[in-house]
Amino acid sequence: MSILIDTSILGRLANKAEKDHHVAFNAIGKLHHQGEVLQITAQNLIEFRNFATRPSSVNGLGLTAAAAEALAANFEAKFPLLPETSDIYPAWKTLVCTLGIIGKQVHDARLVAVCHVNRVSHLLTFNVSHFSRMSGHGPPLSILHPANV
Repeated sequence: MSILIDTSILGRLANKAEKDHHVAFNAIGKLHHQGEVLQITAQNLIEFRNFATRPSSVNGLGLTAAAAEALAANFEAKFPLLPETSDIYPAWKTLVCTLGIIGKQVHDARLVAVCHVNRVSHLLTFNVSHFSRMSGHGPPLSILHPANV
């Protein structure tokens, strides 16, 4: 199966002090050992840089740009990058218009659209509730929590 790794997973992989670091790390290891295709998208790396360079006082890692880039390069080396195509925007627009998605969840809807366009069947995330209502629209998409892998 093909699995998109959400930014919530990348953030925990990058932060060994995070209480869920081991949950993310173990899930990735188990899925890799099972031969699953684990992928990321440019949006994950953009969101990760935002999180990684944001001060810890506002829920970030407080890293320098160079440190964030090194971590992002590591993710790029380990996980194939899904293509960004012109089909993603119409798929995203259909999702947000059909479901009335607003606010921060428009970014989550774009990840779902990337999955739909690239025929990715699963999304691994700590934020299952953010994606649940979108998973039933369009091609089937299973939302996986790393603790349940």
